Amino acid sequence: MTLISRLLNRTMLAALLLGCLGTASVVFAQGGGGGAAGVAGVDIDAQGVLRKRVVADPSGLLSKRRAEAARATLPPDLVRKSESRKVSLTRLEKRLGELLAEGKSPTDDLKYLAGLTRVRHVFYYPETKDIVIEGPAEGFMPDLAGRVVGLQSGAAVLELQDLAVALRAFPPSGGGAQVISVSIDPTQEGLARMQQFLRQLGPIVPGDAQRIALGLKESLGVQEVSIRGIAPTTHFAQVLVEADYRMKLIGIGLETPPVKIESYVSRANPAQVARNAMERWYFTPNYECVKATEDGFAMELIGDGVKLVGESERVTAEGARVNNAGGGNQASQQFVRQFTEKYGELAKKSPVYAQLRNLVDLAVASAYIQQRDLYGQAGWHIEVLGDETRFPVETHLVPRQVESAVNVVWKGNRLMTPIGGGVNIQARQALSPGSLMKDTEGTVAAARAKTDAAKVDAKRWWWD
Repeated sequence: MTLISRLLNRTMLAALLLGCLGTASVVFAQGGGGGAAGVAGVDIDAQGVLRKRVVADPSGLLSKRRAEAARATLPPDLVRKSESRKVSLTRLEKRLGELLAEGKSPTDDLKYLAGLTRVRHVFYYPETKDIVIEGPAEGFMPDLAGRVVGLQSGAAVLELQDLAVALRAFPPSGGGAQVISVSIDPTQEGLARMQQFLRQLGPIVPGDAQRIALGLKESLGVQEVSIRGIAPTTHFAQVLVEADYRMKLIGIGLETPPVKIESYVSRANPAQVARNAMERWYFTPNYECVKATEDGFAMELIGDGVKLVGESERVTAEGARVNNAGGGNQASQQFVRQFTEKYGELAKKSPVYAQLRNLVDLAVASAYIQQRDLYGQAGWHIEVLGDETRFPVETHLVPRQVESAVNVVWKGNRLMTPIGGGVNIQARQALSPGSLMKDTEGTVAAARAKTDAAKVDAKRWWWD
């Protein structure tokens, strides 16, 4: 058993809703926010229900010991920080296939892509038929939440299992996922019951808060998790759900982010929000541009990778959700704009957002490999990474439902109904003519030219 597998904890997930009633701001959340000197989240049980779990490390000693163990176990060349590490996907798969054929498990360097913390470039070398991803890298360890992070920066490290999911979404045969998405939403029946409950309420006073909270929780019931474009039993899917959940916790003021982001709750004026309004927040790719050479042999991802967008809906008496044309919520717009502006800074301090960005990077990189037919040019059919029977990644419990929990904060005198949303990755849009830019200054080609793949030992699948 490897160091990483000995130390890993289970992935933590959650979901939430938000509402306001009377003079109370009623905040719905599964579990709660991150506590001081601890990591909060939930486990997934065998029925697919998400429940809270907290790991505390007030002295930092547990994290320190994990870092010491990783430095003592990892090879020195992996521990060393690199500003530019190259990983040949074709050579990596060959090595993986060799290990599996010998009845061995992937080694830590394979499982965590030699410590890459971002995908910055995709290169193709026709002389050796290497498809290479490039970016910064460093030694790694699992943090207390189970995420594998860099020893020096704490940034989330890319994972082989997520690479396999991304490649399968954009396979050599063409086609594949039009959209990769996760959504955590109340049911129509639950929203209808909630609206009915609210209509039955008369005048309220502060002492009614807990009664209202319980009534809202019971009327809403469970929230449903839906996953499209990828197998829901993957680590990839779990990260999308957790990132969505944690973002909403910040939005409703139940989790204090490590960077200055003013919550939606603190911005909102309930008197200016329609009684049946519903705000949706969801993540999408956000690249200032994707720059590529004319021959397609080099591509660069530019920007922070992820943005948060919002839209307004209305909830009918029957619980149906309809587009609220012209009903934009200024507080919501300000929140998503600031969240996007601070995303790069946030990802440096909160690994789940770096993980989400890594998944978006991998999806766009895989879509590029497919679009430019680098698979065909390299004669690469992802025989191992694309085969669930040979390299299983659909091994995680499926997040199916979330029980609504309620917290109450007094503010305003109007109702704001639940918040929904999720993650929506349409990787091919990042490669559309409006986004894809030509390498007119030659900087992307120059980055590729720094490595002559033919001079790299054929047995090496990564190098600096």
